[in-house]
Amino acid sequence: MSPPRVAIIGAGPAGLAAADLLAGAGCRVDLYDRMPSAARKLLMAGRGGLNLTHSEPFDRFLARYGAAAPHLEAALRDFPPQALRDYAAGLGEATFVGTSGRVFPESLKASPLVRALLARLGAHGAVFHPRHAWQGWTADGTLRFATPDGEASVCADATILALGGASWPRLGADGGFVPLLRAKGIAIADFRPSNMGIRIGWSDHLRDRFAGAPLKRIALAFAGTTVRGEAVITRDGLEGGAVYALSARLRDALASGPVRLCLDLRPDLEAAALAGRLAAASSSLSFANRLRRAAGLAPAAISLLHEGRSADPADGVTDAVKLAPGALAARIKAVPLTVTGTQGLERAISSAGGLAWNELGADYAVTRLPGTFACGEMLDWEAPTGGYLLQACFATGRAAAKGALARLGLA
Repeated sequence: MSPPRVAIIGAGPAGLAAADLLAGAGCRVDLYDRMPSAARKLLMAGRGGLNLTHSEPFDRFLARYGAAAPHLEAALRDFPPQALRDYAAGLGEATFVGTSGRVFPESLKASPLVRALLARLGAHGAVFHPRHAWQGWTADGTLRFATPDGEASVCADATILALGGASWPRLGADGGFVPLLRAKGIAIADFRPSNMGIRIGWSDHLRDRFAGAPLKRIALAFAGTTVRGEAVITRDGLEGGAVYALSARLRDALASGPVRLCLDLRPDLEAAALAGRLAAASSSLSFANRLRRAAGLAPAAISLLHEGRSADPADGVTDAVKLAPGALAARIKAVPLTVTGTQGLERAISSAGGLAWNELGADYAVTRLPGTFACGEMLDWEAPTGGYLLQACFATGRAAAKGALARLGLA
């Protein structure tokens, strides 16, 4: 008897993880992707140092997934962060834990992992089919693909959908599967940006002079949550780790209009100590030099003090130059910024929304589509940066593959 044939649609981390498990179990695996090469978004993420997973205790790790945590828990417990580190080591990529607890491959790149994984898939007989854009099904349930050579039809014993979310669509995942599944009556939450930059109406001066300037060792506060980290000034707002950590809360609050974000330029100093330093500075110094010497602020941070305006006119925000030391210290500790929007899906690191959990069985089978499973970022979950995104993609890819093996009688 010939081995069962499994079609995997989507060659990102979830699809590759599923393919590896299935091919290793003896299935005939065909991996399809609409792009000319595999794992494009993963490779892009690896250019800045691939954050593979996180080393924090599991319960804290699981909580990072918010409302989706109960749905993801079984897959993450079955393939936790240490398992992903062991998996990477098995592909020749040892990992290390950074000072923040984040886990990285020693090469700090995704390309060695991807090459090793594709080589192993090839050794197991898996076949990668690039430039195959999924078009749904024929009337008899056969898979349809648009290819450079025309339409192709594929029959499979099981199908795994690993089509990604909708962020950075130029890298492959564009949410194009949504109308295909909705036509089958499957519920899908609209995609929204996640881990994205925010929009702030900067002055021409700040925009032209400081776009691209980093803000190091800052803190951002919104709705009772404070996050320390770094950010980057962009022409239309802010990006960076500290921003991404609050971006989901900001996105949801913006549905009701502009919101106020507080920026602490010196979170390591108490306001009273900062006020004392400012008061002791020589009166002969210019305003900028006083802030540079007494408060340790870089030019971009000093410029931000002139930008800060409250969303509430009743707050009576005064020009920073006119503030006494105590009030100036308070401003440095809480620069009020009005956020008017977020970057769109085309610039977001990840996306929220996707295939609803009530459409899936515990084995990641799509209940309305017999023999079809789904995994990865196309499901309705989101998580912050820090390794949580990749961990859940690998874990759900393997969970879907295990579900398929059980249905095929191979588990």
